[in-house]
Parts: sequence; C-alpha cells; structure tokens
Amino acid sequence: MNTYGKFAQEAWRTTAPAEYALIPDPDQWFEALGEEAAQRVGELMMELAGPDPAGETYLEKVGRLNASKMQAEEIVRAEMLTPDPSVQQEEVEDPESGMAETLEEMKELNRIYRDFLDESAQEEAERP
Repeated sequence: MNTYGKFAQEAWRTTAPAEYALIPDPDQWFEALGEEAAQRVGELMMELAGPDPAGETYLEKVGRLNASKMQAEEIVRAEMLTPDPSVQQEEVEDPESGMAETLEEMKELNRIYRDFLDESAQEEAERP
C-alpha cells in the first residue's frame, strides 16, 4: 500500500471509525484508493505546473514542480482521502483555535480551484 492509501486508512480509522468498520476488506480498499490518488496527484501536478516558461533555470523548474506536487497532494487529500465531514466524529477542539474553520475554508477553496481547472481544461479543448 502506498503512502496515500496509508494516509486515507488512518484518516478513516481515526475520524470515522463507524464507517471504517463497514468496509469489508479495508486493506484492499485503501490500497486501490491509494493507487487512484497517486494517479490523480500525477495528473493534477502536471496541470498545476503548466508548461516550462522560457528561460526557466533548472532550480526554478525543480521548485515549480515540487510546489505543484505539494499543492496537488493537498487537493487530493482533501477531495479523495479524508472521509466526508458529515460522517466524521466531532473532535474536542480548543475554542480559540481557528484550525477547523481554516481547514473548511481551504477545502472550499480547493473545490473552487478544481472547478476552475476543469472549466479551463474544457475551454482549452473546445478551442480550434
């Protein structure tokens, strides 16, 4: 099982244990999910990185590709690897901590960005 599958399995086990218990073969299910997530990260990474800019140095390219991979992984974790918030158990949280709100805002921004990428790709495909 790859790291994405392990991450998802642990996320489900800790935040949605009742739903995790309903999965007949968790190892097989999360292994397949991890493979699908790895493929999606690769695709999304290339979309986010875009074409090589003219005059880009090697180190600039490495930085651009690393940044796009990290962003792609973050998007995939939010969209594919964590259980839906409606099935997650409520966690006791420090009331002064805005982390939960920030996480929800980031998920929403990721959804908006994903929609934007899909629309852009569709418009690009429709151009002559």
